[in-house]
Amino acid sequence: MKVLKFGGTSLGTPARMIMLNELINVDQKQIIVLSAVSGTTNSLLEIAGLLSTNKNEEAVNKLNNLENYYHSFIHELFSDPIYLKKAKLLIDEHFTYLRSFTIDLFTNNEERIILAQGELISTALFHFYLQSKNIPSILHSALDFMKLDENGEPDIEYLKLNFLPKINENPSVNIHITQGFICRNFFGQIDNLKRGGSDYTASLIGAAISAEEIQIWTDIDGMHNNDPREVSGTSPVPFLTFDEAAELAYFGAKILHPQSVLPAQKYGIPVRLLNTMEPLANGTLISLVSAKDNITAIAAKDNITAIRIQSSRMLLAYGFLRRIFEIFERYKTPIDMISTSEVAVSITIDDDTSLEKIKSELLELGQVVIDQQLSIICVVGNFPVKESGAASEIFDALKEIPIRMISYGGSANNISVLVNSTDKKAALNALHKKLFL
Repeated sequence: MKVLKFGGTSLGTPARMIMLNELINVDQKQIIVLSAVSGTTNSLLEIAGLLSTNKNEEAVNKLNNLENYYHSFIHELFSDPIYLKKAKLLIDEHFTYLRSFTIDLFTNNEERIILAQGELISTALFHFYLQSKNIPSILHSALDFMKLDENGEPDIEYLKLNFLPKINENPSVNIHITQGFICRNFFGQIDNLKRGGSDYTASLIGAAISAEEIQIWTDIDGMHNNDPREVSGTSPVPFLTFDEAAELAYFGAKILHPQSVLPAQKYGIPVRLLNTMEPLANGTLISLVSAKDNITAIAAKDNITAIRIQSSRMLLAYGFLRRIFEIFERYKTPIDMISTSEVAVSITIDDDTSLEKIKSELLELGQVVIDQQLSIICVVGNFPVKESGAASEIFDALKEIPIRMISYGGSANNISVLVNSTDKKAALNALHKKLFL
């Protein structure tokens, strides 16, 4: 059994939703995981934001515009009047429900309920479309089996117990449809797996059912060896290890949700990245198979903040780093890079929500200097530190670029440098020219 995930751009128009019928194999058991139609989540997030600031009239206007968009969408999607009527009733039901939030007092939990409507609509419409073409399929609600535990992590055992039996109950049906992104939290409330969470859903389902393969269908033909928005002449990487893919996803490769690699890696399920616009392209296969020793790809992560803590109390002291890390742990702020000397520690973060509070506590330990508008450039491959000369090539390519910080040796798959964001494009192009051309 395969798990196929289709993102918002793959559903962005009625024509693209219709094309999905050509990409799935109705003669093979497949689980189809769908995101919301492109643009829907952003619109719903904007509507929720308006409601949270009591701008209910503006929210209603945006709801009306989104509803009109969906009515146009279904008129293009369905030619059968029976299914067009079903789709219209579905849209009316969801938007009547959404309008109910413009009347009552708005809470943070209601934002998650509002956001969930996008995936619930897209999956129901695709289910109706398959029915209109006499293709047997079953629509499963992810809210019945996708659950977070007390730590806010997906409960894969709960998923196994509550989803696989639903598939086995209908052995004659090959196509099973469900929502990406949405779930319930530990308290049973509607929640989500954050942005890009549909990839994570697909990986979790694939792991839970021991799938043959997980396919992530997007609008790009695999993971590229550099950022195509900044560098011309990039090309897809045909094969990646899970470790390489995880590094690239975390450090800026937008094609894949960073956490989606982990369940597939743990259970050894291959992940294939494919392009709905070019379905015959080979894409990228992510698996346990190690690539040869080389540099595979480059990614960049923006909006980085660097924090430098300097204190003479560090000299010959123990426990100092623990005290620093505990501050970031209290404010649930992950650290990306770290560099130390005898009297100073430099770290980077990509979430500055609690920056002022963190700074206030760090000042109790020593002097604090903060720099923003920085970018991490991550060079990924399979280069064991002892045997590899990759570092010399990388730093030779960047000899004209001011480097603020270096992370090397912590992983056999990643060498990272911190640069000013204004130097990012030049650095990416210099590395591409040196390493790939």
